[in-house]
Amino acid sequence: MSAIPIFIISDSIGETARTVIAAVNAQFPASVTLKIQRFPFITDQKTLTPILQDAHQEQAIIVTTLVNHTLQETVTQFCQAKHLTLIDPLSSLTTAISERSQTASLETPGSLRKLDEHYFHRISAMEFAVRYDDGQDPRGLLEADIVLLGVSRTSKTPLSMYLANQNYRVANLPLIPNVPLPKELFKVPAHKIIGLTMPLSTLLKIRQERLATLGLPQTTNYSNMTTVGDELAYANQIFEQLNATTINVADRSIEETASLIQTII
Repeated sequence: MSAIPIFIISDSIGETARTVIAAVNAQFPASVTLKIQRFPFITDQKTLTPILQDAHQEQAIIVTTLVNHTLQETVTQFCQAKHLTLIDPLSSLTTAISERSQTASLETPGSLRKLDEHYFHRISAMEFAVRYDDGQDPRGLLEADIVLLGVSRTSKTPLSMYLANQNYRVANLPLIPNVPLPKELFKVPAHKIIGLTMPLSTLLKIRQERLATLGLPQTTNYSNMTTVGDELAYANQIFEQLNATTINVADRSIEETASLIQTII
């Protein structure tokens, strides 16, 4: 059996049609072969016409993903006149949704691909947040859209992940007295640096609850009032030195703090 010719005609890259064809082809034995030709970025009649003529000559099955109604109608009329098989995965559903919502479609080519790009950018941002969490690699400070600073338990990591989900590349760094700060931090523009803080009493309570959850004694420096007070004072000193914007995260949800940060940067 000779290969079955299939023409993919799209005003984007034709990936949707290719995926549909691959899914259908998987249902047939290997003896059924396809000769697939893809014609992407077809946006005018002048380019479309010779493709249709070639499809007629080869008696190809035509698969379209054209969001432009005029171009799709041209293909439909051509296939009817030449008795060619036309598969259009988009038009029926687009028409149904348009009629039900009483809203015309945007007819914007490549919308799905743009959504995919947005998705992958978000995944990349989340991977960035994990890679540069808790000061693991100071080189990330120079690549970040946002740098979060703060002492332990000021919500640096959950904020990083939430902001990453909003497509921001976020690095965070814990501030610990007597632990040298990386030189990269002093090269970060001040408008990208956010200092996270809270009142001493609030931080003490959070740390005490954390120790209790872990089954650890409360008699450590981690929840010692003097030590924690020194940590907060040191953090405020660094914030001032870097000219960072400081946010009191006490009694604020992660979403509220993230929204505030987005209005600042």
